[in-house]
Amino acid sequence: MGCAPSIHVSQSGVIYCRDSDESNSPHQTTTISQGTAATLHGLFVKTDAAETIPSALTFQSRHSRNNSSSCRGDRREGGGVGGAHVRIEAETQTSHTGVKVSATEQCVGPMRLTQEPIQVLLVFAKEDSQSDAFWWACDRAGFRCNIARTPESAVECFLDKHHEIVVIDGRHSCYFEAEAACRLIRATKPSENTVILAVVPQKPADQDEPSVLPLLCAGFNRRFVESSSVSACCNELIQMEHGEVRCQFKLRAYNSVFMALEHCQEAVEITSEDHIIQYVNPAFERMMGYHKGELIGKELTELPKSDKNRADLLDAINTCINKGKEWQGIYYARKKSGDSLQQHVRITPVLGQGGKIRHFVAIKRPHVDNNNQVHKFNKEERCSGEHSQSECHSLRHRDRRKDSVDARSISSRGSDASSLQNRRFSSVARIHSMTIEAPITKVINIINAAQESSPVPVAEALDRVLEILRTAELYSPQLASKDDDPHANDLVGGLMNDGLRRLSGNEYVFCKNMSQLAVPVTLIDVPPPIAEMLNDEECWEFNILELEAATHKRPLTYLGLKVFASFGVCAFLNCSDATLRSWLQLIEASYHSSNSYHNSTHAADVLHATAHFLRKDSVKNSLDRLDEVAALIAATVHDVDHPGRTNSFLCNAGSELAILYNDTAVLESHHAALAFQLTVRDSKSNIFKNTDRNQFRILRQAIIDMVLATEMTRHFEHVSKFVNSINKPMVAVEETSTSSVNSDSEANIRNSPENRLLIKRMLIKCADVANPCRPLELCIEWAGRISEEYFAQTDEEKSQGLPVVMPVFDRNTCSVPKSQISFIDYFITDMFDAWDAFASLPGLMEHLSENYQYWKGLDEMKCKSLRPPTPS
Repeated sequence: MGCAPSIHVSQSGVIYCRDSDESNSPHQTTTISQGTAATLHGLFVKTDAAETIPSALTFQSRHSRNNSSSCRGDRREGGGVGGAHVRIEAETQTSHTGVKVSATEQCVGPMRLTQEPIQVLLVFAKEDSQSDAFWWACDRAGFRCNIARTPESAVECFLDKHHEIVVIDGRHSCYFEAEAACRLIRATKPSENTVILAVVPQKPADQDEPSVLPLLCAGFNRRFVESSSVSACCNELIQMEHGEVRCQFKLRAYNSVFMALEHCQEAVEITSEDHIIQYVNPAFERMMGYHKGELIGKELTELPKSDKNRADLLDAINTCINKGKEWQGIYYARKKSGDSLQQHVRITPVLGQGGKIRHFVAIKRPHVDNNNQVHKFNKEERCSGEHSQSECHSLRHRDRRKDSVDARSISSRGSDASSLQNRRFSSVARIHSMTIEAPITKVINIINAAQESSPVPVAEALDRVLEILRTAELYSPQLASKDDDPHANDLVGGLMNDGLRRLSGNEYVFCKNMSQLAVPVTLIDVPPPIAEMLNDEECWEFNILELEAATHKRPLTYLGLKVFASFGVCAFLNCSDATLRSWLQLIEASYHSSNSYHNSTHAADVLHATAHFLRKDSVKNSLDRLDEVAALIAATVHDVDHPGRTNSFLCNAGSELAILYNDTAVLESHHAALAFQLTVRDSKSNIFKNTDRNQFRILRQAIIDMVLATEMTRHFEHVSKFVNSINKPMVAVEETSTSSVNSDSEANIRNSPENRLLIKRMLIKCADVANPCRPLELCIEWAGRISEEYFAQTDEEKSQGLPVVMPVFDRNTCSVPKSQISFIDYFITDMFDAWDAFASLPGLMEHLSENYQYWKGLDEMKCKSLRPPTPS
């Protein structure tokens, strides 16, 4: 077996160097005397008094220069020539076996690190088969290797190279104590991320295994039982590389992270999961007046609290962060001097192994109230969890989720002006605390803050930037699953995803052949009972189910005639009443009466809600007549020919429509396209036949946009854009402007083309899912109908072997109350808070609160009934 280059110093001062070839005999000899310098093959020798000869620094061998490293070993030979102090520098090679040594990439969170080839330091007092085995193991593994003979030279070499692995021979205490050598290396700063291996002698089989505690106490990480097998040594080194070395390499990167924390301007506080302070940076010390030694190790509860915070603020914060959600808001902290300091605080839980919270990171900065809307938006705390928003809603919707009722929402139901204003402020507060926080929203807030101190030209340029950002599709938040709410998971999966994109032989086609649709005969005059019933159409509590029964499941035609007449649709489109009646009959006939939910009664219900919203002053002042007509038509056709199955189902089944629309907004695209196909197919029912070409183009685009807005995959995007482009700017105007300027500014916000588009989208979205805001009896009926439709889909998925996209909707196990609670929490609450703040809908919000409490009560009663009886 070949051996590593070794150095032999005889008493006469002759130094032998054995090269790393297959020879075991000295390669050449050279006599070294004081005051001279000589170059050996693989060896550079220099005395203390000699000047370095430049040519002697060049080392030539058959190995790659890039794979070499040097090691210094001090050898003091008492019997040397003239007793001279000789310093030996030996360069060693690692690529003897052709192993390619290259840098590798490692990741520490978002950091990408480059790890150079591993460097190994062998500390062996004498050369033997064990040192040779480690040398060739390094060579085989592609590691760079240095050899030191004494603990002192090992420390010097280590400080020069900062080796990742140090192997110390602990078999022969007559040369040096391995524990002492290890302690010398551990005493150096670079060794904190170094793995040190002890080579221990083999023990006879009849002796007990010695304890590893002395080695661990000395600073060793591992031990290696003596073995001259190169493979055994190589395996040990490779295991260390993939284990301790990689871990220690990543730990080195944290020095840069803490350096950033030490120099950043924001105060940073890191606590354990038990809220024990583990770290504060210098900015925190400066802000609060404490020294870190006074804080580290203490619980947060031990520090003095300011009495300026709300009584329930701490509970709200803890409720949020202990569920793994980030909290942002304004908090008063007490400095060491006793003064209260208002801070903007962001507390982020850090999840560790198993998804458990291991730390909390709090970033704090002084809050300056300079009437900037960014700070105003933060006056109510935000609990933002991007994939579990509903869990944080309880912090601001206690009237819906707890027994207590918000006094402001009670006062909002009054009819006088002061009550209405109070309710308005309550809605504004909810808008401030909404959790739909997309990345672009944070960008807009930063730009708003920068405008405050910017010169006029810069501020104007930033205004233009904001205008561009608010009109681009940049508001989609990231969503993930809610592990603790399977109902919300299934609703998201079933309503907001396009399925598994898996085509199969199970083709799902519609029950109806659209080419054979027959247009019903012209309606006779509306019967008096139905006409009397329609007199209450403008009331939100209008019972559409009674109209369904009275019209024999044809409520859309009758209600459409009444609503379209009240908005003057025929006059705007320049069409006759007969054409409108034919069109309504045609559209209603294209809905599937066999669907329990997505039938013409649902379309009539959405049309009724759309008309109700269009009559609200804020909406009426924002939209023109074309917008109103487009909204009414879009509501009428928005679910035409709906098969009673979700987009996910159609994609998984490989339906013709899913293929036609590339698995993207399948149903919504079909509804919009079919509505125009049916309309223009026959002049008797073509309500657009007398419309100007340009006006028809604008009207058509508005209708298509509103129908596509009912697709749930972009639900949070639409709501977020509405809040950030309309609600918040209007709130800022109200809080900072006089009454006359206020009115003009609000009109400018509402009437811009981009914002009118957002208003129309929000209008039809709220109308489409307004069931939880209807009176309780209607809410219960609609909940039963949609559940039955989902049950039927699950049954069909199971029978056809398709993926079950909403497993929780199994008719044998599903809890309808839980599904309604999840739907309200996840989709309805934020959206209707935003819409209420704009359109002022106190009656709807009251129904929503009552219905939520009803479902909560049913769920709690069911849970109690399922609990085992307590022993008496």
